[in-house]
Amino acid sequence: MPKLSENEMKNAVAQRDSSFDGKFYYGVITTGVLCTPSCSTKAANPENLRFFFDTESAMQAGFRPCKRCNPAGQGARILKLIEVARYIERYAEDKITLTQLGDIAGLSPSRLQRIFKEMFGVSPKHYQDAVRMRKFKRSLKEGEGVTDAIYSSGYGSISRVYGEATRNIGMTPKVYRAGGKGEIIHYACRETVLGYMIMAATDKGVCSVQFGDDKDSLLSLLSDEFPNAQFELSVAQDTPELDNWMVALDSHISQGAPRPDVPLDIRGTAFQIKIWQFLLSIKEGDVMSYGEVAEHIDNPKAVRAVGTACGKNPVGILIPCHRVLRSDGSLGGYRWGLERKRTLLDMERSRR
Repeated sequence: MPKLSENEMKNAVAQRDSSFDGKFYYGVITTGVLCTPSCSTKAANPENLRFFFDTESAMQAGFRPCKRCNPAGQGARILKLIEVARYIERYAEDKITLTQLGDIAGLSPSRLQRIFKEMFGVSPKHYQDAVRMRKFKRSLKEGEGVTDAIYSSGYGSISRVYGEATRNIGMTPKVYRAGGKGEIIHYACRETVLGYMIMAATDKGVCSVQFGDDKDSLLSLLSDEFPNAQFELSVAQDTPELDNWMVALDSHISQGAPRPDVPLDIRGTAFQIKIWQFLLSIKEGDVMSYGEVAEHIDNPKAVRAVGTACGKNPVGILIPCHRVLRSDGSLGGYRWGLERKRTLLDMERSRR
């Protein structure tokens, strides 16, 4: 059966057409809820809908099943895994074993580990880590003291959260809570064949590479994540590495020089990091489909989640998400515009 078009799915949702139930599902980005086409919940704006052909892909993309229409249907295994995920969310601050989770799902610990990862893209341990980190970051932003936030999020010790927080946040918890206050992020802008490029770095490595039509819009993108950080224009005598990295990346884009191997300070979920690491293995001039990437990371149902991870790549070209296309060979999406993606691919193919 051919895949439904987006317009067909939008019309089915607008008409609450039950004949489409089971053929696709839709998530509402403003609520994070996943529904069947006939769901009687309040209609959402069409621009806030995202469509999926199976519930596993939707949940990997972060949507949770609607309690009213129960899109998981009669899939007992799916319902049990959802129950396991909800248990982890409720008790994220506690020590949770695979045996405990296996008892909930009626599975052995090893089988629970395997099918949980198949469905959600990460292991139960990484899922718990992500829940803890979300809670920790939320507590910091809401003004809770660092020590209180550490223990209420279940880390148990200051040393544990500092090791994990610096990997996921990119700066100390206290600085993150303050919106980057006191953090100095150096940046440089340069005009390239792709338009203006901005590169920014913390003292740990490159945290952002963005492309746009003017410098002002690029600077505003930088300030979104850390509104209180101090941004300083790089000058050679202070931060020679950043200027050299910028020149090297421009040479890679414009002249086909090797992609610079620079330290990165990027933040993402365990699943996103896994995708980004795999993208580094795609050679220049080669392309893969979102489905092929999902297959290579042993999660063939995570096609939508792969697309979402590509769309959230914070360092353009250094992590080559432009080499991932739709299964029909069309470009798919690119956060810096399809024309830039097409230009990059054409240049890389011409250099093979």
